[in-house]
Amino acid sequence: MKNAELKNKVIKLRKSGKTYGEIMKMISSPIPKSTLSNWCNGIPLSKIQKLRIERKMLSNINKGRVIALRVNKEKREKYLKSVEKRVSYLSGDLKDRNVAKLVMGALYLGEGSKSRHGSLTFGNSSPGIIRAFLFLLRSTYDLDEKKFRCTVQCRADQDVKKLERFWLSVTKIPMRQFYKTRIDPRTSEKTSRKIDYKGVCRIEYFSADLYNELLKIGDLICSIN
Repeated sequence: MKNAELKNKVIKLRKSGKTYGEIMKMISSPIPKSTLSNWCNGIPLSKIQKLRIERKMLSNINKGRVIALRVNKEKREKYLKSVEKRVSYLSGDLKDRNVAKLVMGALYLGEGSKSRHGSLTFGNSSPGIIRAFLFLLRSTYDLDEKKFRCTVQCRADQDVKKLERFWLSVTKIPMRQFYKTRIDPRTSEKTSRKIDYKGVCRIEYFSADLYNELLKIGDLICSIN
């Protein structure tokens, strides 16, 4: 197709209310957008045509954003999988009791109570962290399961019984060793925004010796220089 014929076709399509993107597809010829803009400059369009073009452009922008988000999500998932593969060998080290004690000491250093000298108290809202702490504790020390106590802390609009059953499944601590669930009075008449929020689970184990050992492990971690 000659240049003059191509230009006339572009102008005709533009007059019919087509977007530059639609024109490019219909003429099947690689023309710079700047050239299209120059050829179509000054072509009168009706209000309906202008509105259609604006909506089409907005739709294309939104499609572009969706595609970009999907591509970025796929890139991030691929990256996270590579990181997971890079550190996967460390899981074997947790079978070493000394390594497990260091991990527990670090966890307790961040999330454990340091004020109750007769027992250790560890709380968190993450089921994974609670599960990991209890697993390391149980696999490293000879424990008396009867010395465990559990307290659930939640918001006023949450289902207490449902939360208790949830944390029972996570901790494997019998319900008879659960204290009465504590409801935060500050949340009265307020709606929880996080649907997956399960409250906070606080674990207690009555052993002053174990409590002091975890504190001393924490001190060792803090003294590294």
